[in-house]
Amino acid sequence: LQFLYLIGDLTGARQRADMMRPALLATLGLALEAPTAAAAGGKPHIVYVLLDDYGWADAGWHRPDNWTDVQTPRLKGLVKEGVELDRHYVYMFCSPTRSAIQSGRNPIHVNGINMDPSHSNPEDKVSGYAGIPVNMTGMAEHMKAGGYDTHMYGKWDAGMATRHHTPRGRGYETSLFYFHHANDYWTMKASGLTDLSNATGPAVSQTNDKTCSQDNQAPGCVYEDKLFAGEVKRAVAGWRDGDAPLFIFWALHIVHAPYQVPQEYLDMFSFIGTHGRQFYHAMTYYADEQVGAVADLLKAQGMWDDTLIVLHSDNGGPIAGGANNYPLKGGKFSNWEGGIRVNAFAAGGYLPAAVRGTKLTGLICAWDWYTTFAKLAGVDPTDHKAARAGLPPVDGVDVWPYLSGRRADSPRTTVPIGNPGADSTAGPVTMGGLIDGSYKIVVGNYSMSGWAGPTNPNSTVHWNPACLFEVCGTTPATGCLYDIYADPGEHHNIAAAQPRRFRALLAKMHTHAVFNPNRGGVNPDALKMGEDTYGGYWGPFVLDV
Repeated sequence: LQFLYLIGDLTGARQRADMMRPALLATLGLALEAPTAAAAGGKPHIVYVLLDDYGWADAGWHRPDNWTDVQTPRLKGLVKEGVELDRHYVYMFCSPTRSAIQSGRNPIHVNGINMDPSHSNPEDKVSGYAGIPVNMTGMAEHMKAGGYDTHMYGKWDAGMATRHHTPRGRGYETSLFYFHHANDYWTMKASGLTDLSNATGPAVSQTNDKTCSQDNQAPGCVYEDKLFAGEVKRAVAGWRDGDAPLFIFWALHIVHAPYQVPQEYLDMFSFIGTHGRQFYHAMTYYADEQVGAVADLLKAQGMWDDTLIVLHSDNGGPIAGGANNYPLKGGKFSNWEGGIRVNAFAAGGYLPAAVRGTKLTGLICAWDWYTTFAKLAGVDPTDHKAARAGLPPVDGVDVWPYLSGRRADSPRTTVPIGNPGADSTAGPVTMGGLIDGSYKIVVGNYSMSGWAGPTNPNSTVHWNPACLFEVCGTTPATGCLYDIYADPGEHHNIAAAQPRRFRALLAKMHTHAVFNPNRGGVNPDALKMGEDTYGGYWGPFVLDV
């Protein structure tokens, strides 16, 4: 059942050896002698945590201290001892943000649509696939070059077609993940096949019995995010003084649909009468506990002082589901602030003491971490392989000088914003806006064009924000322009009042070219190979690249 994408001389031996560490794995290392020295070369361990569909108002640090239904005490604690990133921007939905993170590009230069990973275009061997083009260098490839031990656990959603589209193909030595936008938390099924893999192939031994479900959480049924968190803990607990520093990309399934969670956590929120919100907050609390447990383990292992944690969401919360982005406008699938401005912070002892407990309000984007981490690893983030293939260059900027307090302002001053159009799975992608300093122009037709209240969804107000549309045109009379620092909720459209500024931002927006390769249609080989070659699991299906 091994995937047909083994690269170089890595045979999976390291991953199997890690899994065989004796009592260490049973106790997650807490009873073992803790290392005290820094990682090799003084480089920090980096734990990059990506939450899925995490709403702005579903973070405890965006709520009053006495708020009851949102419970994220561990994340809130990390924010207090770390650096809150108040203006952290992403794409409006999943796969483009994840493609941006792994490639260091703005989604308009890598992938701006949520295409099913079974697509391919046989006429284009470089870019004719869902996700990231073959010839773009992955973030973990740079980290490996900088001497890091690279790990990826959780949701991938950045391609599947070829061996190059897998986490291993992008530089992750050890992994446990699923390819699609979502799978079932208990059966691991997605689009008819099982979607759970590791660095060498289908993760058969870690797949639940087919009878496991939200309604049947029998002994032996393991919640998927527990699996991923366990692998993160395993990597941390297995580190020893003198080992290479760790680079862990941990992309939780939570809080993406389907809304599923261990029953004991759901019962903790039985006081919430709205089904979607009850599940959503139970899942959020589960994630909060797991992130907190990893922080505790880093401290127990003597690694905290040499660790940098970065956490953010891949997009705003889906307010048509159980999420809430109050007081921001809109949510997932829109370019309003509630769709692209997300919860984010940095923590860990590697942060200088002077910046801990502060808030940064300068612009930072998800694709900036590619460049930032490469610089911390001592590696040039320039993508020479992509340049030789004629692909767009890296867009990310190094934000460590800003994060660490060495400079007062962010090196990022603009955020070009893409728009997938009416079909988020097919495009074509066009320019959908631009943030320039404190001003933001929005162009296009968007749903989610409204504001949730402090408690959303609830049992007294029934509205479907997916049906709330607003059209932002290309003239001052029809356009949308906001001062998002003075008006973070986007209540006051100033396009008509400031026509000169509107036209200047519109012109600046149109200076950005958009990458729109023909990614093809559904390739029947994807399903066929999943059934016949991988034993009912999804995996790469284009073998001649």
